Amino acid sequence: MVIKKIVFISGGIAHASFGGIGLGYLLGINPVLGAIFFTTASALGIGLVTRRTKLPEDTAIGILWAMGMALGIIFIGLAPGYAPDLFSYLFGNILTVPASDLLLMLILDIIIIILVCLLYKEFLVLSFDEEFSTVSGVPTERLYLLLLCLIALTVVVLIRVVGIILVIALLTIPAALARQFTHSLKKMMLLAILAGAVFTFSGLWLSYVLDLASGATIILVSGTALFISFGISRLRSKTRGLNHQPPGTA
Repeated sequence: MVIKKIVFISGGIAHASFGGIGLGYLLGINPVLGAIFFTTASALGIGLVTRRTKLPEDTAIGILWAMGMALGIIFIGLAPGYAPDLFSYLFGNILTVPASDLLLMLILDIIIIILVCLLYKEFLVLSFDEEFSTVSGVPTERLYLLLLCLIALTVVVLIRVVGIILVIALLTIPAALARQFTHSLKKMMLLAILAGAVFTFSGLWLSYVLDLASGATIILVSGTALFISFGISRLRSKTRGLNHQPPGTA
C-alpha cells in the first residue's frame, strides 16, 4: 500500500466502513460483520470507478468516504436504542474487544496472510511496475481489486484496536518506517509486522501507566518512532557527507 502510494485509498475505505458499523447496529448484528461488507464494497467501488471511468481517483475516494460516513450516521439514527460502544469503533479500545471479534480478526488475518503468500510475486510486480505486469500477462485489474479487498479486511482487523479515525496511521507508519531500512518487499513486510507489534504493545503499556486512550497512545508512539527514525537517518546522511569531503574543503 505504501509502495504503490495508495494510502489515501485506504483512508477512504476505512472511513466508509462506518456505514457498515451503522448497518450492523440497525440490523442487530455484530457491527464488525457489517464493516466487512461495507469495506469490501467500498474497495471494489473505488477500484472499478477509478479504473473504468474518467472520474479522478481523489474525487471517487472523497465521495465514497463521505457517503460511508453519512450512511453510518443515518443507520445509527434509525437503529432502536443507544449504541453504547460506538466510541470504541471510532477511536479504538483494544481492552474491550470481545472474544468473538478476536476470533473473527484471527480468521481475517489467516485469509490475508495466505493470499499474500500465494500471490506474493504478482503483488511484487504490481507494486513496483504495473505496466510491466500488464505486458507480462498478469491480470492487473483483478489483482489490484484483490489488493484493495485485502486492505479492506485489514481495516476491519484494526478498527477495534485503534478505531476508524486512526486506522490509516497504523496501516502506514510501520511500513513507512520499514522502508527506510530495506528495499526488499519481503523484508519490509516482516519489519513492518515487527514494528507494528512493538508499537502496539508499547502504546498499550503507556496507556495503562498514564491512563490514556489506548488507540491514540499506540498511534502517538508509532508516529514518534517514525520521526525519530527520520532524524537519525538525516543525521547519518550528514555525517557520511562530512566524512567523504575531499581534504582541504570546508
